[in-house]
Amino acid sequence: MTTRPTVILLSNILWQLPLLILLLPFHHNSANAAVGGTWELLMSDIGISAMHMQLLNNDRVVMFDRTDFGASNIALPNGKCRNNSNDLALIVDCTAHSVEFDITTNSVRPLMVQTNVWCSSGSATSDGSLVQTGGFNDGVNVVRVFKPCITGKRSTCDWQEMGNGLIQSRWYATNHMLPDGRQIIIGGRAAFNYEFYPKTASTNNVFSLPFLEQTNDPMEENNLYPFVFLNVDGNLFIFANDRAILFDYTTNTVVKTYPQIPGSDPRNYPSTGSAVLLPLKNLQAQTIQAEFLVCGGTPRGSYLKATTGDFLGALNTCGRITITDPDPQWTMETMPLARTMGDMVILPNGNVLILNGAAAGAAGWELGRDPVLCPVIYRPDNPLDSRFEVQNPNIIPRMYHSTTVLLRDGRVLVGGSNPNEFYNFTGVLFPTELSLEAFSPSYLDSESANLRPQIISSTSRHKFKYGQGVNIQFTVSGLVNRDLIKVTMVAPGFNTHSFTMNQRMLVLSSGDVRLIGKFVYQVSLVFPKSGKLAPPGYYMLFVVHQDIPSEGIWVRIH
Repeated sequence: MTTRPTVILLSNILWQLPLLILLLPFHHNSANAAVGGTWELLMSDIGISAMHMQLLNNDRVVMFDRTDFGASNIALPNGKCRNNSNDLALIVDCTAHSVEFDITTNSVRPLMVQTNVWCSSGSATSDGSLVQTGGFNDGVNVVRVFKPCITGKRSTCDWQEMGNGLIQSRWYATNHMLPDGRQIIIGGRAAFNYEFYPKTASTNNVFSLPFLEQTNDPMEENNLYPFVFLNVDGNLFIFANDRAILFDYTTNTVVKTYPQIPGSDPRNYPSTGSAVLLPLKNLQAQTIQAEFLVCGGTPRGSYLKATTGDFLGALNTCGRITITDPDPQWTMETMPLARTMGDMVILPNGNVLILNGAAAGAAGWELGRDPVLCPVIYRPDNPLDSRFEVQNPNIIPRMYHSTTVLLRDGRVLVGGSNPNEFYNFTGVLFPTELSLEAFSPSYLDSESANLRPQIISSTSRHKFKYGQGVNIQFTVSGLVNRDLIKVTMVAPGFNTHSFTMNQRMLVLSSGDVRLIGKFVYQVSLVFPKSGKLAPPGYYMLFVVHQDIPSEGIWVRIH
């Protein structure tokens, strides 16, 4: 790996410190005092700016940027080079634009991606592979597969690319896993339709989705990277711009149209809020409730104004709606910090971490201003006016093209941030960021060690069937409140552009917690009953005690 000059690193640090001094008092005056969480710099230079990020079931994270901006900061191995028809300034490119980060060794390995993956989409499939779709120029119709490395063969696994795997060009699209293990790929720039991967004889086509055209603002769009979630009835909840539908993709039918979000402000790219499906509970009940939460964004017109140097303040609101209600209505909540280009990560205990982003402007090259350095935790089960809690600030602005994913140890991996068209480390307001950090929520504090469960059942990476019951054994060294034990299951999502595709948490139905030995407990649980609740694939399973999660184990459900 080549090393960025020391003077550039120093210029970044010198730039960040006065920014922190200037910005933090403003944010603290408008929010509660920061109370928790710690930041750790893992690597100062991973060689690329992590625009896209996916955790795999071997505890490695695949990241990639784009291929048409020139050389990255990390060389391809063994003298490899790629033909780069998209970049006339660098026809032969011997640098990598994708890396694999090994969480255990805190190191990266360069990967070879040939076609342009800029602003693309993807998801981890039922066998644990990352299937990634679309991009720009020569990448718009490409499907790429990255299979997790087999133990002992880490240096050999790499991207496999299939040209014309998509019928429609896909740029800024959204992918979601379906109950049968297929992916649906929805939307993208000038793509008001959807298609499937892999394809069958009956699905070897694109299918019109007029909702995407209806939500497209002229000159601004505001409906790219639509927020898509699988509802508990098997239909898709699709939110774009300022409204949502429930969609039956099997019949190409709109099942329900939801009320427009109050305020009618856009929440999708380039206005760019973020969204999650809140944890699914009571999975054995006849009726299961599903709630959608969207936070941040910008006032309508912000993108166009930002291109002229007028940077409007971001939205400080979240909208929450029970999408399974017969008569669903929005509940609006006020965040302590306004935010656009933020990310939302569901933590193992069911709380939501909101981080990254800016307090003004919009998504796009150099269009964001006023970095929001403090994360916020949202506690969905708290009373309405006591759900937000400001966390300790970062010192590195994470602006446009930042990424984040949950790790199995409960930390949150944070990388990326490049609001510049090229890799610029000096002479710009927000330099290109090649570093990788971890945010540790307060549940990882040493004071909580005696309350933290440790799973001892030898079930990691085991396969389980839908509806199967299983006993999980764990230890806790301190006093246990058995009424505050729960087991959660989290799907690893594909993160880019402030949205984590396929992010999903299920609180597993469980029985009594029994003491079976010194400090050893056993909880009985039942896995979800169908792929409508949990699409087939790998999940991280956690035992949570008093909101403090264990380290997760990988399980596969099918």
